[in-house]
Amino acid sequence: MKVLIADKLSETTVSALKALGGEVAVNPDLNADDLPAAIGDSDILVVRSTKVSSKTIEAAKNLSLIIRAGAGVNTIDISSANTRGIYVSNCPGKNTDAVAELAIGLMIAADRRIANATADLRESRWKKKEYGKARGLKGRTLGIIGFGAIGKSVAKHAQSLDMNVAVWSRSLTSATAEEYGVAHIPNLAILAGQSDVVSIHLAYNKETHHLINKSFLEAMKDGAIFVNTSRGEVVDTAALKEAIRTKQLRVGTDVFENEPAGGEDTFADTELAGMITATPHIGASTDQASEAIADEVVRIVRSFAETGVPLHTVNIRARSSATQSLVVRHYNRVGVLAGVLDKLRNSGINVEEMTNIIFETSKAACCTLLLDAAPSKQILDQMSHDGNIIEVALKPLA
Repeated sequence: MKVLIADKLSETTVSALKALGGEVAVNPDLNADDLPAAIGDSDILVVRSTKVSSKTIEAAKNLSLIIRAGAGVNTIDISSANTRGIYVSNCPGKNTDAVAELAIGLMIAADRRIANATADLRESRWKKKEYGKARGLKGRTLGIIGFGAIGKSVAKHAQSLDMNVAVWSRSLTSATAEEYGVAHIPNLAILAGQSDVVSIHLAYNKETHHLINKSFLEAMKDGAIFVNTSRGEVVDTAALKEAIRTKQLRVGTDVFENEPAGGEDTFADTELAGMITATPHIGASTDQASEAIADEVVRIVRSFAETGVPLHTVNIRARSSATQSLVVRHYNRVGVLAGVLDKLRNSGINVEEMTNIIFETSKAACCTLLLDAAPSKQILDQMSHDGNIIEVALKPLA
């Protein structure tokens, strides 16, 4: 089992992977362009911010598993991984507190203009009169967009600051809103108009691309605070700049459209940087989060090594297209299932999913096959009369 780690992970993680029998290579300086040539015959690829393109996946002849040492997987070409039958796993929830803490920090920093005040002091400018102008957060309404683990954590922290919390999320129910003590807002524009602070906590995909657009930003209150610690592409950057100019929004962001992928690079959008309080995509970068993510990477690899199935896979089909369930109780002997599969193949029937359970003493087993069509009575009779098969049962799936 060859493992390539293309980003920084702790030495304890490397040692733990080696203890699992892995041959581990660590190259944290790889970028998206270098990766296709470096992937070689690796079975498992571990990345944090390094992008995994279709070129890398095509070049990786032995690759079986890609692990994103973090939550989001938008830096991985999942479509190409699906085509090659490669598992893609992530480490959900391990950076929740780190990102939530930064989101709250950016709210405070934007309200009090901490970055600007620090820059002026470093240039020997004492501007107490200017930076004494802040609204404060207590009693204000925080609008949260997206209510997964991070959104919930931000809500909890905000409530401890005596903020009122309102939430828009496609998956939020009234019962969940009541459980967390938040207001359920079904419309984005209404949330924008009611909120003194807006914080974004959405995954990036086709549906969320530029979800925060000109109309949303125009609906926000003048002088409101806007924070993004999710993904840069969720926000229309041009519209955000315009809203800062025309509505005097105070903005704190950790993420950007077309941001550099590496740890050291040139940041091109200095215009935006000059208008906001910002950090270079470090939301998950605390020692606590890094250690938790590293431990989860080891758990994923261990599961894959021991069972053949990794934890937290994101690209397994949610709903099978199978129409029939075929249960075959059989003696645990060589070639029994091969004979069953041969009969199905010769009938043009595809096996969508398959599990085989061995009973104590290892004499008998039970195999469940989900099929895309029903075998004929003749095929079922042939299976039933096989001396190695105890019983055959076919049931249509709902």
